[in-house]
Amino acid sequence: MESLHSNNLTGGATGGLSTQKYVDVEEVRDGVIILKNGSLRAVLLVSSINFDLKATEEQDSIISQYQNFLNSLDFPMQIIVSSRKLNINPYLDYLKKKETHLTNELLSLQLAEYRNFIKNLADVSNIMSKFFYVVVPFHPIENAKSGLIDRLFGATNSQMAVAKRRELFDTYKNQLWQRVDHISAGLSGTGVKVTPLKTEELIELLYNSYNPSIHNNSIIKDIDKVELR
Repeated sequence: MESLHSNNLTGGATGGLSTQKYVDVEEVRDGVIILKNGSLRAVLLVSSINFDLKATEEQDSIISQYQNFLNSLDFPMQIIVSSRKLNINPYLDYLKKKETHLTNELLSLQLAEYRNFIKNLADVSNIMSKFFYVVVPFHPIENAKSGLIDRLFGATNSQMAVAKRRELFDTYKNQLWQRVDHISAGLSGTGVKVTPLKTEELIELLYNSYNPSIHNNSIIKDIDKVELR
């Protein structure tokens, strides 16, 4: 089981000590973000549609479906639009690799010129890419004497206590996932595709958010290969 504690979200060791108190995340496990207040979060990656290119009837249908989706919600959600400078280095490396394998000198020259054109275009145009996320919350109801954070991360490490904490986490995670399924079904009706981020993708998303100085150079791993459903 992959997991991440909040002190690993910051850059260096010194920076981690000074900024850790500002990070709301306690841990990331099983595709769920656990906050310091004991609440849980799931994050969905949502595709986009070109609304303006749709026919009038399709636009009306999308609006109607979205209204129905919003009216069906009995819990809050958060929509986040993340803009990032497009990182084309992997694509340029791919072109360079292809260029070295070409035996036709003319094709190799044309590919080199195309690679330089793309690089210069990205440098002068400041091309941005956008990612759309929906954050799904779940707040367990706990009393003041026995908060969720104590029950999930208590000091007792006996086999029974560990099993109990795991059982409690699984219970709350299942309730969170019921909300995730509801949102996925509702948004799918509008024509967009939705997929929950897994643990590794959540970690990279959080790391980028808490380290804006390297935001342009660190992207979610294989984001284009994430299967949208």
